[in-house]
Parts: sequence; structure tokens; C-alpha cells
Amino acid sequence: MHQLLQLCSTVQAASGHPCTVETFLGGGGQGEVYRALLDGKPLALKWYFPEQATPAQRQNLETLIRKGPPNGQFLWPLELAASANAPGFGYLMPLREPRYKGIVDLMKGRIEPSFRALTTAGLQLAQAFLELHAKGLCYRDISFGNVFFDPDTGDIQICDNDNVAIDGQGDSGILGTPRFIAPEVVRGEAAPSTQTDLFSLAVLLFYLFHIHHPLEGKKEAAIKCFDLPAMTKLYGTEPLFIFDPADASNRPVPGIHDNTLEFWPLYPQFLRDLFTRAFTDGLRDPHERVRESEWRAALVQLRDAILYCGQCGAENFYDGEALRASGGQPGSCWFCRQPLTLPFRLRIGRTVVMLNHDTQLFPHHLDSQRLYDLSQPLAAVQRHPQNPNVWGLKNLSPVKWVMTAPDGTIRDVEPGRSVTLAAGVKVHFGAMEGEIRI
Repeated sequence: MHQLLQLCSTVQAASGHPCTVETFLGGGGQGEVYRALLDGKPLALKWYFPEQATPAQRQNLETLIRKGPPNGQFLWPLELAASANAPGFGYLMPLREPRYKGIVDLMKGRIEPSFRALTTAGLQLAQAFLELHAKGLCYRDISFGNVFFDPDTGDIQICDNDNVAIDGQGDSGILGTPRFIAPEVVRGEAAPSTQTDLFSLAVLLFYLFHIHHPLEGKKEAAIKCFDLPAMTKLYGTEPLFIFDPADASNRPVPGIHDNTLEFWPLYPQFLRDLFTRAFTDGLRDPHERVRESEWRAALVQLRDAILYCGQCGAENFYDGEALRASGGQPGSCWFCRQPLTLPFRLRIGRTVVMLNHDTQLFPHHLDSQRLYDLSQPLAAVQRHPQNPNVWGLKNLSPVKWVMTAPDGTIRDVEPGRSVTLAAGVKVHFGAMEGEIRI
């Protein structure tokens, strides 16, 4: 039940415009959030409890409002608000769209997103926090309670940005969310920073892909009383990755930790290696943590590695290392256990993209200098309109491609035209050249 603001009451935005409080959305440790209307536009209004409405919090909000959001995925403070009828103050921010669900929904099985949606969400998270940190800011409380994503597309939104601070400055008492806090902060040896954000981001990504915490294995299962000393030991003084290659004493327990036992072997070796580094070297030394740009590169690669089982349609992953080790055999589908058949694939430089029925290519595929922007595809796999057995790669870009057939024939591929998928075909996209293989 809300207690800070009366519904249908009016507060004053810093811009001087009246803002009407419409409905109560929820509350937390710092205050309450309402749906509000400002100049006919729906927004979210967070109002602080009196003890949280400190001069330091106001100053921090003013700094964030002045700096502006790193990108549009942050539900960033827009302006302060005050009221003559309620103590303290609040701030306005964009309203979260209904299509975005919490990662808690994923944990509880209320949503079942595809691997493509999960990899897209992970990629956008890495990019978002890279942009935040590039502005000299640290989030301080990365957790699945502050991140929402569209289970159909993987698009993300990040909330609770009022606790973001300039890296190395500010002391609001915010240490983070238990289970996500970096070990050195749990031990009281450090304050939240961009380095501790990197640990929390790695935990969040592990949760996203394994529905489990990376440090909760046999040692966690043996705890009888999960009190503060037990949590401090598990997450702070004696943390141990459940898949640490040098120490098997904290492995997941069958029947208790089945999610991670099922998901861990599904992913390609390059992703498992990155998680292993994040929770071994990165666990012990903050300077050895996996950077946002490394997660971004790995998750783009993971997204490109998705392939579909020809029998049941389940998403699987192309693993180049495993393929070489098996002599070129792609293995079996994790879901139906039937042998997998690799689709056509496009090699562009060191990148390999599975050419599935729904594959699209984006700016970063065709130009190594371009940003990771998934909003505007430049190419898409499409079925031939007259021959359903023939597939092509359609040019959705504004520039002409040049195709070289295996027999040396060269032809232009104008925008709107397609290249037939066939082994040995080379396509010059402009800045990059790719070859179709099978």
C-alpha cells in the first residue's frame, strides 16, 4: 500500500510544470514509484522516504540529470519533483514498457525466452554498461532486480539509475545486492566501483544463461543456516567457482543445481572459458575481470553460432573447437538427441555466422568499424519465392555487393537482390568480404 503520495494529487516538476500522480506501481527500500502524467505524457515518478531524501541524494540526481543517460536503454532520471503536501522529493523517469519482464521471471520459469533473445539481452547489457562506464560512472548495484528484457526480442531496459555515481566518488551506503556484490566489497576491503560492477555483470550474465549463481554448488548445499557469516564465507572470504578447473570441491549437486548442470555443457567452449576466467582470475584479482567489450564480442559470436535442429527445431550452438576435435562431426541436438546437420555458414574474417532461415546480418558483420546496432539489418536469409528448396542472402543495405561464384563468374548484387546460398560463393560487401561454406 502506498503511503507517500496521494493518488490524483499533483507534484511540481523542476521544469515548473504540474505532474499528476495516477497509480501506485511499487515500493522498495528507498521509496515508492508511481505512474504519473506530465504534459500529457506518462512517466514514472519515484518518491523517496524522508530519511532517504538527503542533500547528497539530491546532488547525485542533479549530476545524473545534467550528464544524461549513456543510451536509451537506461530509464534515466529526467528531472526532480517536489510537493508542498509531501515531505522530501522525487524524480521523474521514463516508464517501463509492459513488454519488458524481469530476470526474476526467468528464474521462476514464468517466461521461456529463446537462446537468441537471451544472447541479445546479454549483448545489450554488455554494451549498456560499457557506455555507462565510458562516461566515468559506476552503477554500484547491478542485479537481476534492476534489469528487464523483452523475452521475444531480447531488448533490455535498466532501472534504478538514481544510485549511479561518478566512479570513485559518492558514499550513499549502497553496496549492492547480496549474491551480486564483489568479494572485496563483501569483505569490507573496497567500495563499489567500475571494477566491482564488472563482477556483478558477470554474475548477472551467468544467471541469464544458467538460471543459477556461479558460486553456489556443493558448499552452498552443505550450509545448514544461511546467515550472514555463511554468506560472507560463500561470497566473500572463500568464494569458489562451481566449475573451477583446478578445484572440484564446489561442483553443482545433481538434484539441487540441475539448471546449471544442464545448461553449462550446451554452450560453446569460448563462452565457458570466459565465464571460467571471470570467476577464477577475476574472482581473485579485480584487475583480471572480463571487460564489457570482451563480453560483447563473445555474445555476438554466441548469437551468430545459433543453429536449429532439423528434427525438433531446438536451438543449438556451433562450436568450432568441438567440431575440429570431433573430426567435423557437429554432434547431437541437446533436446532430442538426434544428429545435427550444419546449415550454410558465412565466414567473414574470423567471424562465422550460421545462415539459418531467420539469420540477419548487421553493421558489425559487414564493417569491423561499425557499432553493434541490431536495429537495422543489412542482409537477411530468405527463401526463393518460386523454388522453396533454394535459399538466398538478400541485400538490405543501400550499397551494391559484388559476388564471385566458384567458377570465377562475377556479378553485382544490387540492393533488394539476393545471392543464392551455395558453397564457395564469395561476397564483397564493401568493407569486408565473406565466403559461404557448408
